[in-house]
Amino acid sequence: MRASLRWQLADLRAHRAQAVLMVLVTAVIALTLILSNALLLSATNPWQRIFNQSQGAHVWLHVRPGVNTAPLARLGGVTAVAGPYRTAPVTLVRSADKIPLEVRAEGPATPEVSRPVVRTGRWLDPAVGDGIVLESSLARSTWSGVGDTVTVRTVDGALHTLRVIGVADSADQGSYPDWTPGLAWVTPATLAAIEPDPAATDQAIGLRLSDPGATDFTAQQAVDALGSGQVTQVSTWYQVRDAMDMNNRLLGTMLAVFGLVALLATALATAGAAGGRVLAQLRDIAVLKAIGFTPGQVVRTLLVEHTALALTGMGLGTLAVSLLGPLLPGPVGQAVTLWQAQPAHAGALAATGVGTVAAIALSTALPAWRAGRVAPYPTTRPDHHATRMSRLTRLALLLRLPPALVLGARAAFHRPLRAGITVARLTIPMLMITVALGSWATIDGFRAHPQRLGLAAALTARPGATGDASTRRLLGTQPGVAAAYPGIELQALVPGQTTTITLRALGTSAHPYPYAVAQGRGIEGPDEAVAGQGALDLMHIRVGQWVRVVTAGTPHILHIVGRSIEPDHNGEMLSVGLDTLDGSTGPPEPQYYALALRPGADPGVVEAGILRASHGRVEVQSVANPADGLGTVRMVAAGLIALLVLIGLAELFTTTSLSLREHTRDIGVLRTIGLTPRQITAIIITSTGLLAAAAVVTGELLGVAVSDWLINLQGATSGMGSGIAQAPPAAVLLLSGTLAVALAGGFCALPARRAARAPVTRVLSTV
Repeated sequence: MRASLRWQLADLRAHRAQAVLMVLVTAVIALTLILSNALLLSATNPWQRIFNQSQGAHVWLHVRPGVNTAPLARLGGVTAVAGPYRTAPVTLVRSADKIPLEVRAEGPATPEVSRPVVRTGRWLDPAVGDGIVLESSLARSTWSGVGDTVTVRTVDGALHTLRVIGVADSADQGSYPDWTPGLAWVTPATLAAIEPDPAATDQAIGLRLSDPGATDFTAQQAVDALGSGQVTQVSTWYQVRDAMDMNNRLLGTMLAVFGLVALLATALATAGAAGGRVLAQLRDIAVLKAIGFTPGQVVRTLLVEHTALALTGMGLGTLAVSLLGPLLPGPVGQAVTLWQAQPAHAGALAATGVGTVAAIALSTALPAWRAGRVAPYPTTRPDHHATRMSRLTRLALLLRLPPALVLGARAAFHRPLRAGITVARLTIPMLMITVALGSWATIDGFRAHPQRLGLAAALTARPGATGDASTRRLLGTQPGVAAAYPGIELQALVPGQTTTITLRALGTSAHPYPYAVAQGRGIEGPDEAVAGQGALDLMHIRVGQWVRVVTAGTPHILHIVGRSIEPDHNGEMLSVGLDTLDGSTGPPEPQYYALALRPGADPGVVEAGILRASHGRVEVQSVANPADGLGTVRMVAAGLIALLVLIGLAELFTTTSLSLREHTRDIGVLRTIGLTPRQITAIIITSTGLLAAAAVVTGELLGVAVSDWLINLQGATSGMGSGIAQAPPAAVLLLSGTLAVALAGGFCALPARRAARAPVTRVLSTV
């Protein structure tokens, strides 16, 4: 044991930089995997905890006022009912923001089913006539807290000031702004004061089921019991859970994929490093076996050494997450904080640690086994038979390149198998770097060209007291407005009447809105529609099929002519022209106008012009670009690129060491026949650079294909749809490849220079 420990310490001292780099890489990989675990597990667990704590409803229905909802309590499988509660749509006015809000009337006693969980402040009190309780995600988004005042505007334009007396969690819907409208609670008397017209309200009723798996069937029964014409909206706990899961799924999946691939690359680098050390220490191992070391002791010594390095890295990574994880900005820090509060996080942490250490330790098994088979007597390295010159070497000779380049080309590929293994190990980090660059390019493309997300309009304008006709004329006179598309959004029952999706009527068949169509074509006539991937999945249809949906009791038979990129509502959007909703009195009144601006027009200037021309009676808002909220993804991509560079450096350590060992005799011979140390250094740098160049070309070609596939797969599973991936610009790929090759050459320059300047007698004596 003592001799094994001394050998391990001597080996670590001889390879300090490589050992430190492997510990650092393992620590970063552990950190990456732990963060991905936290993001993926904490995505829905808080909502699930709130759902269980509040006895959440599995189905929510919004029905017209005056409808008798008593039959719903008698449906099979319904164990409890929440409501019905009167609700009214209002707009929360806060500075320049106009936030759609559903105000729900509840009593002073929290209900048994789907009761809000008050986090700060208190619940509703009839004595506080102007009190309102905000849902927690809405409160965070609007920077509102207990004691603040908020202003809400009803459909008729009346303004009401309310005082926030509490903030509560609810499992009834997803987080704002991913799920709109926002949710707030007031007393029935307050709602009656805000919206005295019963025709402008709805009833919300929640159903809790004995079998959550029967949600769709129960929702269909509920709609049949009330009549599809009486139901305005249906939502299920599945939809809410999926919406909450989307918050951190992208980051968690990205970290998990990169972490696992980085772990694979690290395991391969560790195997290469261990194999290189075994080849470099053949004589030492033979001596150890000659003085009494058994093959098992040699194997265990190597395994223990690399396992200790992996454990050290894992410990550092775990400590970093524990101390610094909650301090990270954005959703990552929030996810770590929530995850650490969960009882299952210790088991997940242990599983991640065991898997990481085991993967790295097992990668050492083959080199350790080879070390155990070394003969117990010193041997010299056998001469290798001369091999045929590679095509690259022959090409270099034909081009009459300098001897250093010719010999470097020969040194790189004179052993094709070993060269191929080295290129493969270096290819993995470069491949994933290209994938990270592809993610970055996709996000930047969406920010610079929002029309690729279907956001051709930069502003929305809502008619005010001036009326729709006056608003249309006013918008037509604005110099920066290229087109104003009238629009309205409704809830539509899908086939089977199990849930509702958003039906958006925007533009007309003659002047359709320019959706980003990834499959099929755009709208060209009445009764044609384009659908998001989430809507297609929800209705189990494909482009080219017909579908029947019901809005406000009116059926519409639509031809799905295209699949559009839809970043909102998990892609559960069905888009038509406004004339498709024509009734007996013509098309419905637009709720808003989507404004496409002329090239070069400043949205801020156009908005100010509309407000000035309408004397503030027309509401104008900027259209939010979902890519603006993906800044954390860019930060994560940058961190992952740094991790992959570290792994590449670790692999270069092994490549350089093996190259110097393989060419020890060659260096002595070349020095003897007259080559200068500078020429010999150039040979070694050329050899390493050519291997790196081969890995860069292979990694970037594969990386572009893999990046497109992964990003489109994520888009399809998120409901946005495939066809969103963008490859990194050629200039970026060229620059990153050049930097990688330059880094490889510069990394091996110092050890190559030292080896080339060593005395010839010492070089030849080590052979």
